[in-house]
Amino acid sequence: MANRTDIIGSLGKGLQVIEAFGADQPRMSISEVAAATGLDRAAARRCLLTLHDLGYASYDGKFFALTARVLRLGMGALAAMPLAHLVQPWLEQLSDRIGQSTSVSILDGTEIVYLARAAQRRVMSIGLMPGSRLPVHCTSMGRVLLAALPRDQALALIMSSDLTPRTPHSLTDPAEIMARIDAARRDGYAVIDQEVEPGLRSIAVPLHSVQGRVIAAINTGVAAVQANAVDLVALYLDPLLKVQEGLRRVLR
Repeated sequence: MANRTDIIGSLGKGLQVIEAFGADQPRMSISEVAAATGLDRAAARRCLLTLHDLGYASYDGKFFALTARVLRLGMGALAAMPLAHLVQPWLEQLSDRIGQSTSVSILDGTEIVYLARAAQRRVMSIGLMPGSRLPVHCTSMGRVLLAALPRDQALALIMSSDLTPRTPHSLTDPAEIMARIDAARRDGYAVIDQEVEPGLRSIAVPLHSVQGRVIAAINTGVAAVQANAVDLVALYLDPLLKVQEGLRRVLR
């Protein structure tokens, strides 16, 4: 472990600034970045101007925005992850078998991060790809990943999440969300009914390493054409479990 004297504080501040940008705030002024990060205005200004000088941010004289160069940071990390390479052919085979899009994600705080995806047809208005993020509390993969944590840790993540409803079907009561997570822990899978986007249902199962540790989740997302969301269990749980078992022998 590094000593505190080995830590570069300015690098940490720069990463805070990068993480402050998002879909809700794609363009920000110096003052807005300072408020979002808790940095003082002078530090925020230096970080932003450095990012601009290095090509990671654009600047129109008032507002800063991240450039595509930032993608090098995330895509490089994803490309270096052996998990993404291992699961991709399994996803493609599963997607061809069931005729639906499939994905693998990992947990990152209050979000899931997509590592790999095999798309059949688009059922979401937003395009998902490796590196995409969604809230952990209202996604099927998020709930099975939370179910693998000690219950107090899962509850802490739910309590720190933004529970603003994305659709009329979204659950917003932490107790009700935790009940679904408890069910996922008991059943070994989670089903989501139009909580992320109207017309979208999904079912997910955890992925285990050879040591039995949950390291990721796999799901399929489908159009909500079934009579009931629970119909996804009969339609897709068995194929997901077969992939789960196959990957259990190779994931470290």
